[in-house]
Amino acid sequence: MYDLAPSTEDFLSDVIRGLSMPRKQLPCKYLYDEAGSRLFDRICELPEYYPTRTELAILNRHVAEMARLLGPRCLVVEYGSGAGVKTRVLLDHLAEPAAYVPVEIAREQLNESARALARDYPRLEVRPLCADFTRPLRLPELVNPGARRVVYFPGSTIGNFTPDEARVLLEQSAKLVGAGGAMLLGADLKKDPQVLEDAYNDREGVTAAFNLNLLTRMNRELSTRFVPENFWHHALYNPREGRIEMHLVSRVEQRVAVDGREVTLAEGESICTEYSYKYSLRELRELAEAAGFAIERSWTDDRKYFSVHYLVVRERGE
Repeated sequence: MYDLAPSTEDFLSDVIRGLSMPRKQLPCKYLYDEAGSRLFDRICELPEYYPTRTELAILNRHVAEMARLLGPRCLVVEYGSGAGVKTRVLLDHLAEPAAYVPVEIAREQLNESARALARDYPRLEVRPLCADFTRPLRLPELVNPGARRVVYFPGSTIGNFTPDEARVLLEQSAKLVGAGGAMLLGADLKKDPQVLEDAYNDREGVTAAFNLNLLTRMNRELSTRFVPENFWHHALYNPREGRIEMHLVSRVEQRVAVDGREVTLAEGESICTEYSYKYSLRELRELAEAAGFAIERSWTDDRKYFSVHYLVVRERGE
């Protein structure tokens, strides 16, 4: 494994910066420690959480066409590889893939998933990279660099970034795959706000546990003293911004020490832990074009809840 994951110092710096803002917020990437990753896997199986099963249905229906577009002997770089369920569907249909580089910030889950894939695909070169894919990546050395680089970015993770941040990430991806490269991108679509809010406020409370686990992680890794019971999980759809916002809301007025600094929270004050932007197909096309890609093919489910897109790097002057 190539380990370039953010350090404890990076984590602490991001926490101090976020909790010092007038509207407190924390980067959502820190939700995914080992416990958080396991909880997210459970979220994906919940009846209210439609994105995973909807994207899988799209993938199963159209994967042969997707594989033809990506072409033979491609090098697949996957952002936020997680448990690798969708990865296997794609790999099963690709023609002689050269190598697979899963990029994941959750070290334990990455190691487990990469070992399982290497075992089940013995002819495939698997080179896991533990890193923050929002930063420019340097890929590990490969025995076979492949005929073409492809970024696979499933799920609705592109929605966790503001539109400007998403554009920067796609620009970095265009540079990573280079001329002739491509991207297979999943994106959640705008729909009935009640469907969205139900997906992030499940009845079993798994999403709440996922959100609150961030406080437990900070206590463990940064020696903070947050009391999770003093917070409640809240997710709502912001129609003006077109996004779900996930918050940890303080039940009481409280003070918490963070590396010698005192953080004060009023009763009812929240810490924003995640955005999940929802897009229209037009907005996705404009985003891709602004980042140097062109969307050449799109697939959606019958309800138009979710979408998958085949992007290619545009030639200069296009």
